[in-house]
Amino acid sequence: MTYTQAAILGIVQGLAEFLPISSSGHLALLQYFFGVESDSVLLFTVMMHVGTLVSVFIIYWKDIVELIMELCYTIKDLCTGKGLRINSSPTRRMGFMIIVATIPTALIGLLFEDFFESLYASIISIAIGLLFTGTILLVAEKMGKSDKGPMEMKWRHAVFIGCMQGIAICPGVSRSGSTLFGGLIAGLERNFAVKFAFLISIPSILGSVILEVPDAFAEGTDASMIGPIIVGVVLSALSGIFAIKAMIKVVSNKRLVGFTIYVWLVAVAVLGYSLLAA
Repeated sequence: MTYTQAAILGIVQGLAEFLPISSSGHLALLQYFFGVESDSVLLFTVMMHVGTLVSVFIIYWKDIVELIMELCYTIKDLCTGKGLRINSSPTRRMGFMIIVATIPTALIGLLFEDFFESLYASIISIAIGLLFTGTILLVAEKMGKSDKGPMEMKWRHAVFIGCMQGIAICPGVSRSGSTLFGGLIAGLERNFAVKFAFLISIPSILGSVILEVPDAFAEGTDASMIGPIIVGVVLSALSGIFAIKAMIKVVSNKRLVGFTIYVWLVAVAVLGYSLLAA
């Protein structure tokens, strides 16, 4: 892999992870056209996920610190016999909602792992995923007033959003787009829906990294890949920061339709290429 390819993949990873256009779909397409075998750059892919994690931690560090503090307070309450006291604060309730949302995502990922991996063998499946992403974004754009915060959010809302995140394991289906769709369908206030979508990406991305690290190191990597990996990680983190900030503004201003048009155009282009190459 060249430095140029690493830079492009890193930027695309950061942008597409948080903008609702599917990082998995875009990276798979770029690797296909670059002629890069996914197995040969597994460590590179894992490290780029680390880069996007850094983006979330930088943007939402205050919320993350508050969630960690609430976890400590929860443990203290349990030890002193006060119980979980889930509704004692918006931050604590949000923390429990993040845990609940993560459970269906993990179950879907583990139960259908082989199925999801098989979808990456065809760029047609990526196109279908992009069409699905565009459709749910269009629906999300049409949602009316949403005003639910952490205290008004129900358990079923968290489960539904977690299921949407699980579906996003499919190539071409945007994780941020799916979770945002789930949040808006649940009636969450738009800024909170964005925050929740990005915060639940932490256990999802972290879990993916943990599962892939053993295989990545088992595959090994050439010393010449160290430079491209560093470039990819740095650029994925920087572009991720930009994408998160942009996404907050886009959702607040109800301007998701542009992403719908974009992913549909990419899907049509991929389908057209598949037909011509057949």
